[in-house]
Amino acid sequence: MHKPLVSIIMPMHNSAKFVGEAITSVINQTYDNWELLVVDDLSTDNSVDIVNKFVNKDPRIHILFNTRHLKMPSAPRSMGVQNAKGQLIAFLDSDDCWLPNKLEEQIPLFDNPKVAIVYSNYEKISEDGQRTNRVVIAPKHIDYAHMLYGNVIGNLTGVYDRAKVGTIAIPDVHHEDYAMWLSILKKGFVGQNTNTIHGLYRVMNSSVSSNKLNLLSWQWNIYRKTEKLSLIKSAYCYLHYAINAYRKREI
Repeated sequence: MHKPLVSIIMPMHNSAKFVGEAITSVINQTYDNWELLVVDDLSTDNSVDIVNKFVNKDPRIHILFNTRHLKMPSAPRSMGVQNAKGQLIAFLDSDDCWLPNKLEEQIPLFDNPKVAIVYSNYEKISEDGQRTNRVVIAPKHIDYAHMLYGNVIGNLTGVYDRAKVGTIAIPDVHHEDYAMWLSILKKGFVGQNTNTIHGLYRVMNSSVSSNKLNLLSWQWNIYRKTEKLSLIKSAYCYLHYAINAYRKREI
């Protein structure tokens, strides 16, 4: 069976409390042909020391250093993608975790020539890692038109195929993962869900996405400035997004 290399991009900023657990969840994958690119975003704690211990033990793990801290993960993610060697690009934040069979169950779905993105459902966990069965269930399939109604791809679960879509630039905008998924689907491909839980998303009050008012403005900017939708189309999509975002938050 063909086992393409998966490049996993992990931005990190002052993540000493959680990054070891995140890296361990990658090491524990039942699929072993991967590389992990941890991109440090000017951390001031001992995050780098923790990562270097893993680097010294596993040649598949690498650390890169971002020199322009923008207070959002677009720059380190972009650096990771630019240095990635894999055919498949995956993302995992330094405070989240994967379940062991994630990659093994996702990769076969790329055999469908129309599928450029594979994603999964995920479970919200508390800051201290407690699982409470708060599962976010994504649609079985997604295309560009339906993705405009809101980001249904949990970034910690998403993987895309560079052999089909090339290397996708990550824009320096807030909600950059959503803009990236849109740019892939806009090429005419679809995304497919494994219909299983493969990620554990840690909910913390200090996270970048915790300010819901900011999220609303970021979403509007993507509609108007990135996707260049008309005012009426933007308003229509925005209404759907707000409803879907509220439902997701209540899980």
